Amino acid sequence: MIDDLIALTMLGRVLDFRPHHLGRKKREKEQLDPNKAGAEPYSIGPTLRDWMIESQLRIRNKEGALVLLELNRAQEEYSRRCTRKNIVLKARQLGITTYVAARFFLQTVMRPGTVTVQVAHTQDSAEEIFRMVHRFWENLPEGVRHGALIKSRSNIRQIVFPRLDSEYRVATATDENAGRGLTIHNLHCSEVARWPRNGVETLAALRAAVPPHGEIVMESTPNGAGGLFYEEWLMAEETGYQRHFFPWWYEKSYRSGSRKPLQSPLTDEEEALVKHWELTDAQIAFRRNTWATMRGLAPQEFAEDAVSCFKASGECVFDLDTIEKRLAGCSEPFSMNDNGRLMIWWPPQAPREYIVGVDPAGGGTDGDYACAEVIDRTTGMQCAELHGHLPPRELARKVSEVAHRYNKALIAVERNNHGYGVLAHLRTTEEYPNIYMDGNKEGWLTSAASRPAMIENLAAILATKPEIFHSPRLLSELRTFVRHPDGGSSASSGAHDDCVMAMAIAMAVRRSTAGSLPRKEKMELASLSWEG
Repeated sequence: MIDDLIALTMLGRVLDFRPHHLGRKKREKEQLDPNKAGAEPYSIGPTLRDWMIESQLRIRNKEGALVLLELNRAQEEYSRRCTRKNIVLKARQLGITTYVAARFFLQTVMRPGTVTVQVAHTQDSAEEIFRMVHRFWENLPEGVRHGALIKSRSNIRQIVFPRLDSEYRVATATDENAGRGLTIHNLHCSEVARWPRNGVETLAALRAAVPPHGEIVMESTPNGAGGLFYEEWLMAEETGYQRHFFPWWYEKSYRSGSRKPLQSPLTDEEEALVKHWELTDAQIAFRRNTWATMRGLAPQEFAEDAVSCFKASGECVFDLDTIEKRLAGCSEPFSMNDNGRLMIWWPPQAPREYIVGVDPAGGGTDGDYACAEVIDRTTGMQCAELHGHLPPRELARKVSEVAHRYNKALIAVERNNHGYGVLAHLRTTEEYPNIYMDGNKEGWLTSAASRPAMIENLAAILATKPEIFHSPRLLSELRTFVRHPDGGSSASSGAHDDCVMAMAIAMAVRRSTAGSLPRKEKMELASLSWEG
């Protein structure tokens, strides 16, 4: 038993080693493009870990037979490119959960003192993962199972290996206490896009338990352009996570079994896929059948690229094709100030007039974002955007500074909730002279009556003049602004709409003040009234 422990520990230290003599399937000789559909993922030998996975760990295949786990293209590519922090966007059933479970199982049983936690989105999924991990163990050689890897505890959630002081746990995302009180060396978060609303707190607690040398994997099929996983994917570069994207054609079984030629010529979209990825007729036939049966869900479940697979959960208020085209054409801002919170695309020009639409928030690092959008009053062109966690007083100061820069622009603050505080600071602390008046009241009121009109007004402007919008953040929020069954509209679950509302206010005020007195005359009249 002691010899077994020593052997396991020594192997555990070199799991990432790639012995060249373990190379398989022509990889030492072929140098194929890894981006091609039929190419082998890499030409060097597998790691010692992968060799042991394929030679020791057994799974139930799709036919129900017990077989050794032979790594597929997605699993091999993940192994080749993974780092300590990973986020995986994938088509369905590519085996990433299986590979991560196998990878972490070996690390748990070959590195004493290791704690591994896998978190699934539902109880059923958690139990299925646990059965797979237990199957790894029960199909190891009997001497190992009764020696170094003997269990002291094994239930629906946990396997404990007392002689190694290691354990493997499975939890669900509904458990906010998952991982609390533990030091987690390997963390796998499965189907994060389908975690419940409190998944944000669960993920924060789990990641806090992982030390710097630990390994984290967040993986999921897409589930709408919003929510926890969508935001984590967008922020991956900023947070230091390695992105992995695996399209549906990485799975060999995703092809038609028929040998008949295609019934109709390739579409432009299909020709692009064939040209770039060398898809076969059988794969195109599979795609046609899948798209016909799954319709709108096919691009989400059988992802082809890391943008279009994120579909809004519900009917998007704004035209998605227009948004995608505009996102592709966005240019870098002219300047970025205030640690990136203020982005400017068009600097102020005399004697042009401007409007600043403001959507306030409570502030604080955990609160909602506040946003101010600056537009040209004549053309509607988006000129600048202020966005951040800003409490009312600080927001009033920054908005005042921006508005002064833009020729004393007309400031329209949504006066609902925190807007009253922003307006009070603009009027007293900042003594700003050009605040939008709704009748005899300062600020813009977003109500059950005004909200639909201002949103539809913004949708019409986007459809006819998309070139006036420059902010990727605003455009991304437009993608996730959806209609609900009750007839209302808002950001989809987990997404934000601060920029949308600020821009909608600015455009609504532009429309409501069209043809009114020039600002210079209004300010002179206001000055006379104040003096009186």
